[in-house]
Amino acid sequence: MIKKLKGSEDFDSSNFIYFLYYWRKPLIIVTVAAILASVIFSSPYFITPKYKSTVIMFPVSSNSISKALLSQNTTEKQDILQFGEDEQAEQMLQILSSNRIRDRIIEKYNLMEHYDISPTSKYKYTKLYDTYDENIEFRRTEYMAVKISVMDRDPKIAADIANNIAELLDSTKNAMQKERAVKAFKIVEDEYLSMQRDVQAKEDSLTRLRELGVHDYESQAEMINQQLAIELAKGNKTGVKALEDKLDVLAKYGGPYVSLRDALEYDKKLLSEIKAKYDEAKIDATEVLPQKFIVNSAYEAERKSYPIRWIIVLISTLSAFLLAVMVLALLDGVTRYNKKKSLKSI
Repeated sequence: MIKKLKGSEDFDSSNFIYFLYYWRKPLIIVTVAAILASVIFSSPYFITPKYKSTVIMFPVSSNSISKALLSQNTTEKQDILQFGEDEQAEQMLQILSSNRIRDRIIEKYNLMEHYDISPTSKYKYTKLYDTYDENIEFRRTEYMAVKISVMDRDPKIAADIANNIAELLDSTKNAMQKERAVKAFKIVEDEYLSMQRDVQAKEDSLTRLRELGVHDYESQAEMINQQLAIELAKGNKTGVKALEDKLDVLAKYGGPYVSLRDALEYDKKLLSEIKAKYDEAKIDATEVLPQKFIVNSAYEAERKSYPIRWIIVLISTLSAFLLAVMVLALLDGVTRYNKKKSLKSI
């Protein structure tokens, strides 16, 4: 080999092809062995094949049902049919990654047993959660949608888990919002019922004053005074007496009547505003809407997604070939060095 390299002291690209040709037999053997080994060790006997199922969905833009349906000043972001944007997508990703959804999926599909994790293991939950995160992925797409990807050795379970996670998004998010909405509704309801009682009490008081003869203080006082002037001019003492008695009633109850009437008018206006808030809060506390737009639902995959055998074979073969070249080059360099050293010693 040294003679054929014509005394070259350095290994460079000019003799690389000749180097490969010279060592063709061991390189071919190593390459073929790497191909066979990678084909064998990437087979289902050594690597469990996994199937992938995905769900793609868009978040909604509005979280409040009442504002989307009842509000008179609905903006585009509150439109019930509007797709969500960055903020809503990030919120969706955070909810999908929550332990509320994770724990329900683990329990429903008995993933500890399905993932072959021993229940007596010291770190069983760490292994379980790591395997869960390894097989289930949530990410945002370039179109602001959210993609749920599930890998599993059973294609049906992979599809079921992906679809189930998408369903749990609604119940989980609605439960989180309901907890706050119910408390808000209770506050508004108490205020609304209290205002109703106040209005009813004022109406009852006004009814009592009307029974005493005070129906409309201002117009009654004007009419009675006009009629009193006429009766005085006629000298009708009986009529004057009757009118003076009515004036005495107005003088006694007119002030309270005016105060109650004005207060009732204000309270009714306020009650109307609270009633609108009450109706909105009641809808938010009792009704639910889907929190997503499903673009693609998951289905059972017909072909495995992992492992990709041709990539394993290609990488393994190239790695083995390059490693063999490096080892042979090193051996060749050592041989030439020893030969040169022995020549100098002669």
